[in-house]
Amino acid sequence: MEDKSLKEEKKYAADMDSITKAHARIKPYVHKTPVLSSETLNSIAGKNLFFKCECFQKGGAFKFRGASNTVFSLEDEQAAKGVATHSSGNHAAALALAAKMRGIPAYIVIPKNAPKCKVENVRRYGGQIIWCEPTMQSREETANKVLNETGAVLVHPYNDPRTISGQGTLSLEFLEQVPQLDTLIVPISGGGLISGITIGAKSMNPGIRVIAAEPKGADDAAQSKASGQIITLAQTNTIADGLRASLGSLTWPIVRDLVDDIITVEDKEIVDAMKLCYEILKVAIEPSGAIGLAAVLSDSFKQNPAFKDSHNIGIVLSGGNVDLGVLWESLHLHG
Repeated sequence: MEDKSLKEEKKYAADMDSITKAHARIKPYVHKTPVLSSETLNSIAGKNLFFKCECFQKGGAFKFRGASNTVFSLEDEQAAKGVATHSSGNHAAALALAAKMRGIPAYIVIPKNAPKCKVENVRRYGGQIIWCEPTMQSREETANKVLNETGAVLVHPYNDPRTISGQGTLSLEFLEQVPQLDTLIVPISGGGLISGITIGAKSMNPGIRVIAAEPKGADDAAQSKASGQIITLAQTNTIADGLRASLGSLTWPIVRDLVDDIITVEDKEIVDAMKLCYEILKVAIEPSGAIGLAAVLSDSFKQNPAFKDSHNIGIVLSGGNVDLGVLWESLHLHG
């Protein structure tokens, strides 16, 4: 029986072994982020909520886990040529910071419509910025050009076993900090975070429920899960700029097989949840980071009998890199 489950685990891009090794590798570099709770939010939700504050991670988001695992697992010869990626945000900054810590160059392809604060983070950490058009085709073509010219190693924001294993270290910390968790709610975009967390959490506690939270304006994962195959959207429309990517070939099988459900929420619900985080938790988070709380407070969660026995819920506040100008506008628009 044990053999069978191990073999099954091996069919995914990460397993408990790769996540445990990632945990040991990145421990000297990452913050063990705190867990917050609030009696006020518990009473609003009617559940015990525990917030894992990755907004306090280096680089301001969980992405530093995957980026540092990848950068510090490279052989010296590979690393010397540097690393490259295409990203509109937190992964770009995380990779630039991890590269800086290892003393190697980072080439970052960024779409012209990326949030200003996230571009500034890349600059702050010494990443070399190469601009591209805000389409996936332009991002990939520009990145390929950079790879050919530099010989750098491509570090994908989510569709990479090293990235997925790095993100999975969050679940090891979270379950150590709050062992009684019976449900985790995790933002979903490309699926790197939820894939790593799901493998890690279910290896430690097979009965734990993992639910993805996704914006209605970028609900490719919910559509994919419902149809049993990857669906990509021609365009997305959501305030959550960190949740606009599509699932990858490595993350989709984990989402398909192991993630228990996907809850979609409107942008107004995301903004309302952001407000609660600011006003009650006193934590500054970006829209993508607020979506887990939005999901717990949504009718689709509250009215689903499947979630009645979810009592101790872990919510990942995935990041805190927010353009304040855009935030004020959105609060005014959705307020």
